[in-house]
Amino acid sequence: MISRRSFLGGLAAATVVVPLGARVASAASMSLVIANESGRGPLWVYVVGTDLATGQQCRLSADGALVPVSTNDNGPDGYTDYSIPVDGSRTLSLPKGMSGRVYVALGSQLRFRANPGNALAYPAGWVSSDPNYPVLHDCMEFTYDGAGMHCNVTMVDMLSVPLAISLSGASQQSTGRLRDGGRAAVFDALRGVPEFAGLVLDDLRVIAPGHGLDAGLFDGGYLGGWIDEVWDHYRSTTMTVTAGARTFTGSVQGDQFVFDNGVRAFSKPSTRDVLFCDGALAAPNDGVTGPVAAALGAGFNRGVLLDTGAQPVADAGTYYRRAVTNHYSRVMHENTVDGRAYGFAFDDVCEHASYIEDPNPSNLTLTLTRF
Repeated sequence: MISRRSFLGGLAAATVVVPLGARVASAASMSLVIANESGRGPLWVYVVGTDLATGQQCRLSADGALVPVSTNDNGPDGYTDYSIPVDGSRTLSLPKGMSGRVYVALGSQLRFRANPGNALAYPAGWVSSDPNYPVLHDCMEFTYDGAGMHCNVTMVDMLSVPLAISLSGASQQSTGRLRDGGRAAVFDALRGVPEFAGLVLDDLRVIAPGHGLDAGLFDGGYLGGWIDEVWDHYRSTTMTVTAGARTFTGSVQGDQFVFDNGVRAFSKPSTRDVLFCDGALAAPNDGVTGPVAAALGAGFNRGVLLDTGAQPVADAGTYYRRAVTNHYSRVMHENTVDGRAYGFAFDDVCEHASYIEDPNPSNLTLTLTRF
């Protein structure tokens, strides 16, 4: 399986590029259906990302072409207009060989700026100074390459508009759907946890605790005691991480978690490192350090690193039982129909993420559900 941490930069099969720079849909394409069942509008959609054949940032046009991003696209206000209006529902043609995001915006359009180097600045709804902060918007992520369609609904950054995805091809799959009233339940549940209440931004969105930390809305030392407890425990016992057919065994030596078989030693992470699954827990896509970093990050967020030295722990029924834990992720999982969510970047460990893939896809439907 291609994880969220790797599929956005995945490789594509060789693709012919149209001389004018736009690659049009052909037999190697699939349907992308946008369905607005939210009860709100108007709705605009933006399909933006990377053309895997050229490495250029691109956007999908309404007629199914992958068009390179250009600073020439910025209008007099300094922003592009890559919007595609949707009235109820709309079917687009998505060519094979694109990796990126499908953004949806309700009530107002999003503003994407093409920066020098033809690099697109994406919305950051967790940043109060971002021009898109007041807009109800959200996104799904995908890669459509030679191995098929790989896609997810993500709450890693925030939850604003409840989304669900359905993928047809070799089989029929769906994920991401919140239970009825789920959006309001998420907002209410986080308001009820004092340390997390500041992450609820009126009725616009809830933001992930890592972003809240950076914005001064979340305690930067929240997980410090839990991190110290784990570090102290593994000074006198060992952890064994299983990744496929390989195992890696380690313990804390000095102030580093040291594993065998070529794994990079890990310094003690901060609360921010755990929440972002980065910094001391950065996971290279190397099949060695990466899986161990992911297991540590998942275990810290889920609160299971002291349950057993055999990691990662697959039983979701054991997650988030500690008083000090990632309640943001807990609440997301509690409010999805299938129990799957992307509450943090390593939530794909043991396949609990809202992620689906198909090797022979024909149709991907993104639904804005009622709220």
